[in-house]
Amino acid sequence: MNIKKRIHVIWPAVLLAFAVNAEVLLKDQSEILGKWNLYAEAAKLEGEKKDLSIEWDFKSDGVLNTKSIDTFGRTKTFEVALKYSVEDGMIRKQSTPGREKYESCKVIEKSGSDMILKCTYLFFFLTKK
Repeated sequence: MNIKKRIHVIWPAVLLAFAVNAEVLLKDQSEILGKWNLYAEAAKLEGEKKDLSIEWDFKSDGVLNTKSIDTFGRTKTFEVALKYSVEDGMIRKQSTPGREKYESCKVIEKSGSDMILKCTYLFFFLTKK
């Protein structure tokens, strides 16, 4: 097979690979406002997912209310309010309540009511409520 034919065969696969892992740049917070169900997390995008039951509520005043449900029944629910903003197309959220340490989360995929975020150490899989 000559080089031109090889390029025509390989080129679509290369483009698809970049498109799959291309990040989505948010224009502003209006694209994420409201309640989201954080249903899984994973160390790798295609890795094993850990099931979660957490609600993220992005408020217009820059507060991200998180509410996790303890499936083992010890605490029932745990709620935390974190600061967040949308900067340079990414979500910048407070890592720990009460501390001014932030992490940036890239939107890897956003289609319909689904969104995948890549934060510092984990991928988060969310569905709009």
